[in-house]
Amino acid sequence: MTLSMTGFGKSEFTIKNFHVNIEIRSLNSKFLDLSVKLPNIFKELDYPIRKLLKEKLKRGKVELLIHYEKINLTHKSFLNKDKIIAYHNDLKEISEKLSYSTDKDLIGYALQLPDIILHSKETLDEKSSNRVINSIEKACNKLIDFRTKEGLALEKELVQYLNNISKNLIAITAYEEDRLTKVKDKLLKAIDESKLKSLVDEKRLEQELIYYSERLDVTEEKVRLNEHCSHFKEVLKEEESGKKLGFITQEMGREINTLGSKANNINIQKLVINMKDDLEKIKEQVLNIL
Repeated sequence: MTLSMTGFGKSEFTIKNFHVNIEIRSLNSKFLDLSVKLPNIFKELDYPIRKLLKEKLKRGKVELLIHYEKINLTHKSFLNKDKIIAYHNDLKEISEKLSYSTDKDLIGYALQLPDIILHSKETLDEKSSNRVINSIEKACNKLIDFRTKEGLALEKELVQYLNNISKNLIAITAYEEDRLTKVKDKLLKAIDESKLKSLVDEKRLEQELIYYSERLDVTEEKVRLNEHCSHFKEVLKEEESGKKLGFITQEMGREINTLGSKANNINIQKLVINMKDDLEKIKEQVLNIL
């Protein structure tokens, strides 16, 4: 099954005093490139989250975002009394040493210094942690569904490009034999114009024609390119086929380039250009396949 690397999935749930939104996006990448952005309350889940994403999504540039908002404001803050007293005493001691008046509002100054307010720490219990992981897995599954739909569209498009290459490959046959005839006529014309016909060795001429025949023969290239197209379609049905398909397109490119170098015919050159155009489209789309 062809899967795209492009996808999106989301889920949301409520635990304790929080409403949590999870979003996962993925784009194409040669490897798995994870970007996990977690609020502090979820930081302890970083490793199991990354492990889950690696197992489920395999490859791609993946971004996970978790947002949460408080729905029941039971979170409490406290004054750090020990800190305030310590700041006050330090300020008083400094003021006396510098002969500053101590009737100033030292408490007011102390309250402006760091770490005066203590916040009750937000934590997740095991049940809540499992709920987070399960919801991330749910978002992953939605992203995979997205990838599957995109993959089906990609597969249809790629098969169409492959069929175009196959049609152009078949069309080459009509122009193959004509090339050798033209080469022979060109050689005979050159001999006539040079008035060397009586000196021409027929066996030597025959050898030259055999040489050109072998040089212009594209049978092997056509067979190999046709096999690569068939192999491509087979691999397209496999899971995680993106990298393998990339290698096959490289082989297809070599055969098409060789066809072009052996063409010696304007009509074949046009067909080769069409095949190169379709191959470039295939290469571009293969980059999006998992």
